[in-house]
Amino acid sequence: MKDLSLHLMDIIQNSITAGATRIAVVLQADGKPYRLTFEVTDNGRGMDPEFLQKVTDPFKTTRTTREVGLGIPLLKQSAEMAGGELTLHSERNKGTTLKATFDVNHIDRIPLGDIAGTIQMLIMAQPDISWNIEFSSLHDRFELDTDEVKQQLEGVPIQQSDVLEWIQNTIQEGIEAVFGGVLDEINR
Repeated sequence: MKDLSLHLMDIIQNSITAGATRIAVVLQADGKPYRLTFEVTDNGRGMDPEFLQKVTDPFKTTRTTREVGLGIPLLKQSAEMAGGELTLHSERNKGTTLKATFDVNHIDRIPLGDIAGTIQMLIMAQPDISWNIEFSSLHDRFELDTDEVKQQLEGVPIQQSDVLEWIQNTIQEGIEAVFGGVLDEINR
């Protein structure tokens, strides 16, 4: 996959398939040298220990529509190619946390891509899920919680077009504020 937003879409599809009602997305750049951490946590069904051991194998999948599952193995490869790693923690009936790290300045680090558009599309497609989005760096911090947004909307559907546009713009502004000057691809 050419950017993190595509990995995000794929990983979150796994969370949705696992019945998650709450999904947290964290992007963090910190340390010296800078490390980019990409983390998705859900409260879905989780994985049993045997499957967790094999989940990075592209020929292990829970899908019935095909015999391969490339999302997690490709994210692992992207992280390792950029001097990072992929870790997974999952408990049956409690949920899963997937974390990938990347050396920010590594020549093979994939760019963020359209994170704001991807999250906006996911919220539009799954408005009943509670989404918590968090970005942080040594410079700034941003957080958006859709449960709080829904309270402020006082009954207006979160998937209404002007609300979704506001969400996308707010997330993009958060990315620029937090990662501008830290990640090359972010222009302020």
